[in-house]
Amino acid sequence: MYLNSIKPAFGAKRNKLRVGRGIGSGLGKTCGRGHKGQKSRTGGFHKVGFEGGQMPIQRRLPKRGFVSLTKNKISKIKSSVLNFIPENETNLNLLQLKKKNIVSHRIKKVKIYLSGEFDKKINISGISVSAGVKKAIESLGGSVI
Repeated sequence: MYLNSIKPAFGAKRNKLRVGRGIGSGLGKTCGRGHKGQKSRTGGFHKVGFEGGQMPIQRRLPKRGFVSLTKNKISKIKSSVLNFIPENETNLNLLQLKKKNIVSHRIKKVKIYLSGEFDKKINISGISVSAGVKKAIESLGGSVI
Protein backbone atom coordinates (compact mmCIF):
# COMPACT_ATOMS: atom_id res chain seq x y z
CA MET A 1 0.00 0.00 0.00
CA TYR A 2 1.28 3.43 -0.94
CA LEU A 3 0.04 6.89 0.03
CA ASN A 4 -0.84 7.68 -3.57
CA SER A 5 -3.04 4.61 -3.86
CA ILE A 6 -5.26 5.29 -0.81
CA LYS A 7 -8.85 6.18 -1.70
CA PRO A 8 -11.91 6.71 0.49
CA ALA A 9 -14.54 3.97 0.59
CA PHE A 10 -17.13 3.93 -2.16
CA GLY A 11 -19.99 6.29 -1.29
CA ALA A 12 -18.02 8.08 1.43
CA LYS A 13 -17.48 11.21 -0.63
CA ARG A 14 -20.42 13.07 -2.14
CA ASN A 15 -20.47 15.89 -4.61
CA LYS A 16 -21.01 19.40 -3.29
CA LEU A 17 -24.57 20.64 -3.78
CA ARG A 18 -24.67 23.38 -6.40
CA VAL A 19 -27.41 25.70 -5.23
CA GLY A 20 -29.02 28.57 -7.07
CA ARG A 21 -29.05 26.90 -10.48
CA GLY A 22 -32.72 27.24 -11.44
CA ILE A 23 -36.04 25.82 -10.30
CA GLY A 24 -35.44 22.47 -12.02
CA SER A 25 -32.64 21.57 -9.66
CA GLY A 26 -34.88 21.81 -6.61
CA LEU A 27 -32.39 24.19 -5.01
CA GLY A 28 -33.04 27.37 -7.00
CA LYS A 29 -34.06 30.86 -5.84
CA THR A 30 -33.92 30.50 -2.04
CA CYS A 31 -31.38 27.65 -2.33
CA GLY A 32 -33.05 25.46 0.28
CA ARG A 33 -32.88 28.13 3.00
CA GLY A 34 -36.59 28.97 3.10
CA HIS A 35 -37.83 32.54 2.78
CA LYS A 36 -37.19 34.89 5.67
CA GLY A 37 -35.42 34.76 8.98
CA GLN A 38 -31.95 34.69 10.45
CA LYS A 39 -30.96 31.37 8.93
CA SER A 40 -31.85 32.47 5.43
CA ARG A 41 -29.37 35.38 5.47
CA THR A 42 -25.68 35.25 4.79
CA GLY A 43 -23.74 35.28 8.01
CA GLY A 44 -26.93 34.44 9.88
CA PHE A 45 -25.82 31.92 12.47
CA HIS A 46 -26.15 31.65 16.21
CA LYS A 47 -24.20 29.82 18.84
CA VAL A 48 -25.04 26.33 20.02
CA GLY A 49 -27.87 26.33 22.55
CA PHE A 50 -29.22 29.73 21.44
CA GLU A 51 -33.01 29.76 21.67
CA GLY A 52 -33.84 33.05 19.98
CA GLY A 53 -33.44 35.21 23.06
CA GLN A 54 -35.35 32.88 25.35
CA MET A 55 -33.37 31.83 28.41
CA PRO A 56 -31.48 28.70 27.25
CA ILE A 57 -32.07 25.38 28.96
CA GLN A 58 -28.51 25.20 30.30
CA ARG A 59 -29.20 28.42 32.22
CA ARG A 60 -32.76 27.53 33.28
CA LEU A 61 -31.80 24.30 35.03
CA PRO A 62 -30.21 24.36 38.50
CA LYS A 63 -26.47 23.78 38.77
CA ARG A 64 -26.23 21.55 41.78
CA GLY A 65 -25.78 17.88 42.39
CA PHE A 66 -23.43 15.44 40.75
CA VAL A 67 -23.85 11.85 39.60
CA SER A 68 -20.65 9.86 39.51
CA LEU A 69 -20.28 7.58 36.50
CA THR A 70 -18.20 5.13 38.53
CA LYS A 71 -20.45 5.05 41.60
CA ASN A 72 -21.92 1.62 40.93
CA LYS A 73 -18.66 0.07 39.71
CA ILE A 74 -16.66 0.10 42.96
CA SER A 75 -17.75 -1.86 46.02
CA LYS A 76 -16.46 -1.93 49.59
CA ILE A 77 -16.99 -5.04 51.68
CA LYS A 78 -16.18 -5.93 55.28
CA SER A 79 -13.65 -8.60 56.16
CA SER A 80 -16.31 -10.41 58.23
CA VAL A 81 -18.00 -11.33 54.91
CA LEU A 82 -15.08 -13.68 54.23
CA ASN A 83 -16.51 -16.02 56.92
CA PHE A 84 -19.39 -16.89 54.58
CA ILE A 85 -17.05 -18.42 52.01
CA PRO A 86 -16.88 -22.24 52.33
CA GLU A 87 -13.77 -23.84 53.85
CA ASN A 88 -12.85 -25.74 50.66
CA GLU A 89 -12.52 -22.51 48.64
CA THR A 90 -9.23 -20.95 49.67
CA ASN A 91 -8.56 -18.85 46.54
CA LEU A 92 -10.72 -15.76 46.26
CA ASN A 93 -11.15 -13.35 43.34
CA LEU A 94 -13.76 -10.93 41.98
CA LEU A 95 -15.51 -13.56 39.85
CA GLN A 96 -16.13 -15.79 42.87
CA LEU A 97 -17.54 -12.86 44.86
CA LYS A 98 -19.99 -12.26 42.01
CA LYS A 99 -20.97 -15.94 41.86
CA LYS A 100 -21.69 -15.98 45.61
CA ASN A 101 -23.80 -12.80 45.22
CA ILE A 102 -21.60 -10.96 47.69
CA VAL A 103 -21.17 -8.15 45.13
CA SER A 104 -23.30 -7.13 42.16
CA HIS A 105 -22.48 -8.33 38.65
CA ARG A 106 -21.94 -4.68 37.61
CA ILE A 107 -19.05 -4.19 40.03
CA LYS A 108 -15.60 -3.73 38.45
CA LYS A 109 -13.47 -3.24 41.60
CA VAL A 110 -13.72 -4.41 45.20
CA LYS A 111 -11.86 -3.33 48.31
CA ILE A 112 -11.97 -5.30 51.55
CA TYR A 113 -11.76 -3.39 54.84
CA LEU A 114 -10.95 -4.79 58.26
CA SER A 115 -14.23 -4.97 60.15
CA GLY A 116 -15.29 -7.86 62.33
CA GLU A 117 -13.58 -11.19 62.95
CA PHE A 118 -12.47 -13.81 60.48
CA ASP A 119 -10.20 -16.81 60.94
CA LYS A 120 -9.69 -18.50 57.58
CA LYS A 121 -6.60 -19.08 55.50
CA ILE A 122 -7.48 -17.34 52.22
CA ASN A 123 -5.45 -16.45 49.14
CA ILE A 124 -6.81 -13.25 47.57
CA SER A 125 -6.02 -12.22 44.00
CA GLY A 126 -7.22 -9.25 41.96
CA ILE A 127 -8.94 -7.59 44.91
CA SER A 128 -7.52 -4.61 46.77
CA VAL A 129 -7.38 -4.85 50.56
CA SER A 130 -6.63 -2.46 53.37
CA ALA A 131 -3.39 -2.73 55.35
CA GLY A 132 -5.22 -4.24 58.34
CA VAL A 133 -6.81 -6.99 56.24
CA LYS A 134 -3.50 -7.79 54.56
CA LYS A 135 -1.81 -8.14 57.94
CA ALA A 136 -4.62 -10.34 59.26
CA ILE A 137 -4.62 -12.62 56.21
CA GLU A 138 -0.86 -13.06 56.22
CA SER A 139 -0.86 -13.81 59.96
CA LEU A 140 -3.29 -16.70 59.26
CA GLY A 141 -0.99 -18.07 56.54
CA GLY A 142 -2.83 -16.69 53.52
CA SER A 143 -1.57 -14.38 50.81
CA VAL A 144 -2.67 -11.23 48.97
CA ILE A 145 -1.66 -10.86 45.33
